[in-house]
Amino acid sequence: MRLTKRIFSPLALTAAAFAITCTALTSCGGAKLAKADEQMARGEYFDASKTYRKIYNKLTKREERPLRGEVAFKMAECHRHLSQTARAAAAYQNAIRYQWPDSTEYLYLGQMLQAEGKYREAMEAYEQYLEKVPGDKLAETGLAGCRIALAKPARTRYVVRNAKLFNSRRADYAPMFLDKAYDRLYFTSTTEKANGTKKSEITGMKNGDVYVSAKNERGEWQRPEPVEGELNSDFDEGIVSFTPDGQTMYLTKARREPSANTGVEIYTSTRSDAKWSAPVKLEITADTLSSYGHPAVSPDGNWLYFTSDMPGGSGGKDIWRISLKERAGSLENMGDWINTPGDEMFPYVRSDSVLYFASNGHAGFGGLDLFRAELKPGGGWAVTNMGQPVNSSADDFGITFGEGESGFFSSNRGDARGYDHIYAFELPDLRINISGWVLDADEEPVPNAVIRIIGNDGSNQKTVARPDGSFTFPLQRGVSYAMMAGAKGFLNARQEFTSDTAEEDAEYNIDFILASVTKPVVVENIFYDFDRAVLRDESKKALDELAQVLRDNPNVTIEMASHTDRKGSDEYNINLSSRRARSVIDYLISVGISADRLQSQGYGESRPKTITKKLAREYPQFKEGDVLTEEYIEALSPEDQEAADQINRRTEFQVLSLDYGMY
Repeated sequence: MRLTKRIFSPLALTAAAFAITCTALTSCGGAKLAKADEQMARGEYFDASKTYRKIYNKLTKREERPLRGEVAFKMAECHRHLSQTARAAAAYQNAIRYQWPDSTEYLYLGQMLQAEGKYREAMEAYEQYLEKVPGDKLAETGLAGCRIALAKPARTRYVVRNAKLFNSRRADYAPMFLDKAYDRLYFTSTTEKANGTKKSEITGMKNGDVYVSAKNERGEWQRPEPVEGELNSDFDEGIVSFTPDGQTMYLTKARREPSANTGVEIYTSTRSDAKWSAPVKLEITADTLSSYGHPAVSPDGNWLYFTSDMPGGSGGKDIWRISLKERAGSLENMGDWINTPGDEMFPYVRSDSVLYFASNGHAGFGGLDLFRAELKPGGGWAVTNMGQPVNSSADDFGITFGEGESGFFSSNRGDARGYDHIYAFELPDLRINISGWVLDADEEPVPNAVIRIIGNDGSNQKTVARPDGSFTFPLQRGVSYAMMAGAKGFLNARQEFTSDTAEEDAEYNIDFILASVTKPVVVENIFYDFDRAVLRDESKKALDELAQVLRDNPNVTIEMASHTDRKGSDEYNINLSSRRARSVIDYLISVGISADRLQSQGYGESRPKTITKKLAREYPQFKEGDVLTEEYIEALSPEDQEAADQINRRTEFQVLSLDYGMY
């Protein structure tokens, strides 16, 4: 938790705007309690927490239990503002134990437990609060977030890692690229190397300074250094944004003066070469009681988005915007689509219709979560949680995008001190491919086959199959594709499919079997009843595929041939095979194939099948090249005779010409 990080909830910027919600200051605990209360009223949470701890440890008498409950609650408030969630939860539980009469202790306990990832315990605290304050939006949102987390929603494909080069042993947060070159990253750091020698009474760390890291000629990030010029001071500077040309910086600055409450305001600084000028305050309104911070310049440079607790919002901290071209009369709240009774902070404007921000008022996993808001065509914003692993049960905020779906953000996940660190994120490209083989009817590779794939998204790809007949194409999600494979000496073959819409890697497989234009091709799965020529219904699928081959090859004419086994007379077999071939032709005509492209022929048993490589693999009792004549078959065992007869009973087509309709 930083001075400029949470400009309102962790800071008592003005007594009027940020009075503590527990009780009015009291002197019942003596001078030390009055001192702690004063520290807390000024927002000096680190110092106040230490003072309250000392007081709490001395309140051991039974009659001091009510005062111990009050001190525990106030100590919990300090730890909450410091993002020390485990300590805050323990202190709220002590306040409840000692019956401190403030129902918000249950709400805040729920928020702290949720931030610790203790969702079931958090739900109990929220439910207890709702019994006392029915309908409270923050508690209901907290409950909703816990239910989402317990349901274990699918993690997004984002990859998140600690950007260790940018992180110190203190807090580092709110990264921001200087411009579209994405080779300068600015951020705020409370490293021990920051300006000044004094530690903040608010955070216990040094005040933040603005640091920058640059890429070298090899594209590697270099160790960050404080920005050059007059920008950094003993005060707290940070959370920056830039105009599109990278020449003007907008930043949050918190001034600390002994005789006044801390004021958080937006300043500007200009760049000359590599140096930044002394910040100049940006006047947003005449309201001196409210605070303004977390500036974000729109990509076109026309608008400044920022966070403020000024009147007229939805409650808590809201996101507002004001025109940088004509400020008078342009101030507007981003409305209830974005803002809630909770806190909305750290806006980042990616385009004129996409806004990112951090919130604890929308349902999330705990603490601040990062949200994406997209402007809807009819008005209003569609707000979605960025999901895990970008979000966690801790505070996640201050995002910036570089190239594509990559960039940096801040989080205090896994840090019991509540210190923030910078994390890198990236959404890897989906690996969606389709691969397969182009083979002939004997399942041998077809040399030099050409495959084309056309998508309804306008994509058009072409490749030549590898020597082994294999091929691969990259695809996009949710696109319908048509594929065509062809090679010299073969008919074209067509396939269609639609890729899945799921956001996950996928591998599709499609094979092409190309029919030769010089050899007969068996049509598999053509069935007839015994001694009949009527096609059975299960044959129609194979014939529909043959019809599609003819449509994909409109200049081809074919002979459709039927063959029988050796049983029965020659006259009977010729007649049966002729009728069967004719039934195939009739079916093809019925589905739209022109009759003058088709011839039928029954060969009976006169053309016994020659064993191919494919048949030899399927029937190892036969060798490639064996001819299944009647004499050959009669020398086999009864089982092998039946297998040979089955092979001879077949329906084939043979290409007759390749120039139909061309003259």
